[in-house]
Amino acid sequence: MTKVLAIDVGGTKLSYAIINDNGEFLSEVKKTSTPKNIEELVQTFKNIIVENENDIDMTAFATAGAVNIENTKVDSSTPNLPKGYNDIDFSTLSKKPVFVENDANAAAWAEYKVGSAIGEDNNITITLGTGVGGGFIVGGRLLRGKSGRGGEVGSIKINGRGRICTCNRKDCWESYASGTGLKKTAEEVAIGDEIIKTSIYKDKKAQEITTYDIIDGLKKGDEYSKKVFNIWKQDLITGLLNITNIFDPETIVISGGMGEFIDTDEIANAVNNEIVVAPVKIKLAKAGNYAGMIGAALLACQKY
Repeated sequence: MTKVLAIDVGGTKLSYAIINDNGEFLSEVKKTSTPKNIEELVQTFKNIIVENENDIDMTAFATAGAVNIENTKVDSSTPNLPKGYNDIDFSTLSKKPVFVENDANAAAWAEYKVGSAIGEDNNITITLGTGVGGGFIVGGRLLRGKSGRGGEVGSIKINGRGRICTCNRKDCWESYASGTGLKKTAEEVAIGDEIIKTSIYKDKKAQEITTYDIIDGLKKGDEYSKKVFNIWKQDLITGLLNITNIFDPETIVISGGMGEFIDTDEIANAVNNEIVVAPVKIKLAKAGNYAGMIGAALLACQKY
């Protein structure tokens, strides 16, 4: 049995545990705050590895950002990680093998091996959270592209409304289909539509209406919240249509915080009514909150 120390690197916290080559946890998941200084972050990585090194065969990182084709380095990371993160050579952190993979890719592999897409060799996992991430399994292999940066679905263009994305480009799918996108849609509707006047949020400033407000408003039958959510849902469907027509997957797995608010049957019907390829199934993720850790561990086992 191969034992892997899996570390999930987030902007605010690090989570880690020992996982075997079946994707099973052999230890409890421990967490610590992510240092804001690069020297402290590297030292924290080393401390975690030293703490566990005698009990493992290798280490696997799941991280935000684009990872190089050799799985040793992050080529471009998110702004909430320390300056200098892209300079870390992860292979130097331990005497034993070290593997690093993009967290969305790792989550997709976990769904393929132990989650909602077991046995389906052509599937896509879409992560709907603050942003939009994606991982593609094509012919039973993780699609990484020539440089390791494949699968950046959040950056695909849709026929949007001129919205500026966090990358400073216009009309990226992420700027509409994410949780952040839902909040922006709520603001736009509150400013431009009379429906806000009958809403339970009519006394709130448009920019103060949150994603949580919209979800709560749905539960309370608020017509403004329904309209906002339906616009967001159509923006989600638009991206899924494009992806399905290009990749012809058996299944699209939806993970991330926004996934719990959608009706997968409704979304699947909408997509299947418009695509030109074979029908696709849409499912919610099953691998859990630590899918990135599981997927990274399993990918590391496969590589080493």
